[in-house]
Amino acid sequence: MTRFRAFLLGLGLLFGAFIAVEYFRPQPTDWSPTFINRDKIPYGTYVLYDQLPTLFPGQPITAVRLPIANQLLPTLGVDADRDSALTVHGPVLRREAATYLFVNDQFVCSRLDRDALLRYLSRGNQAFVAAERMTSQLLDTLRLDIEPVLDLDSLLLSRAQGNHGLSRATTTLTLVNPPRGAARRYRFPQSEVPAYFRARKGSRATVLAHDERRRPVLVWAPIGRGGLLLSTTPAAFSNLLLLRPATAGYAFAALSGLPAARPVFWDEYQKQGPLGEQSLLRVIKQHEALRWALWLGLLGAVLFVVFEARRRQRIIPILQPLPNTTLLFTRTVAGLYRQGSNHALIAEKKIGLFLEYLRTRYHEPTLDLADEATRERVAQKSGLPRATVDALVRRINLIRTARQVSDVELLELNRAINQFRNEAA
Repeated sequence: MTRFRAFLLGLGLLFGAFIAVEYFRPQPTDWSPTFINRDKIPYGTYVLYDQLPTLFPGQPITAVRLPIANQLLPTLGVDADRDSALTVHGPVLRREAATYLFVNDQFVCSRLDRDALLRYLSRGNQAFVAAERMTSQLLDTLRLDIEPVLDLDSLLLSRAQGNHGLSRATTTLTLVNPPRGAARRYRFPQSEVPAYFRARKGSRATVLAHDERRRPVLVWAPIGRGGLLLSTTPAAFSNLLLLRPATAGYAFAALSGLPAARPVFWDEYQKQGPLGEQSLLRVIKQHEALRWALWLGLLGAVLFVVFEARRRQRIIPILQPLPNTTLLFTRTVAGLYRQGSNHALIAEKKIGLFLEYLRTRYHEPTLDLADEATRERVAQKSGLPRATVDALVRRINLIRTARQVSDVELLELNRAINQFRNEAA
């Protein structure tokens, strides 16, 4: 196995181990206050929604995913033809008394929603709103104000620090007229009692529960033949506190004031939006891992485009061809030889090249210039007199036996060889 394959195998094993660790590690608890009826996280309302058939036995429980006006105006005999400002969608509810439940961290309604809700309540229906913040349009009508006990930052910090037990600061909520069998006082974490009601002049609200400083946290506001039950402690109706025996009784005691023999409509519109919302990214938005994958994919695509475009637009450098330095090398070597006064080496190489010329030109593989017959054949093949060949051979032998060759002798040798080559056939 090559080192590159071993590196790829190790990288794959590390990636697989990372995936396994991420998959099997315990998921951190989500402390987001969603108050959604299907959420089993601490601040979901799965437990309360699951127990509604027990609180309202034999009555239909309907989860509503429409605005208040769209949900209630059809039951009041109002349609789009009589009110051009409203377009009604969704099923028409039955024209009988019912109870409308709202549990969320905030309650928001438009003027049209407020008017529809008040008209609905005035006809003998009931509604329950549990929220830390409520729209001023509804509070102004009821002549109530909500005063915060903690600011929003302090509230979030207190919840983050006190979610795992009741060892933090606590407060006592007291029911004014508790139902039979229910306790009168309940100990709550201070962070779960974030606000209280303050009545204005002319308010008809009745206090049903208050904190240690006798500040109202649960009130009943009569409206026509019906009424509105308001609470500033939505966390008291969440999974976290309903599963604690010390605090579970408060929520059920508070809801006991609502009539049990009426259908119940549970609002999910203000928490989940309209029914049938088909956003292409709705699944990705619901899961943190998919959101990270989406953002990493987009970032990788952007980086790929940036670097790929940069690589394609880079100017290709012009590579100059390598120069032919053979002649320069030859001149350098020749200069080294000429620096000395003895030219025997140059003469020897010159003679060797000449002898190679004779072998190849006249086909004399065993050329021996000391032999008479060989010199005779060279003279005949070259067409030169025998005396010229003998003179050249004597000069070659003289150069070979000399211990030192001067410039003049080297030049005479070179002239004789060139003359032979020029005059030979």
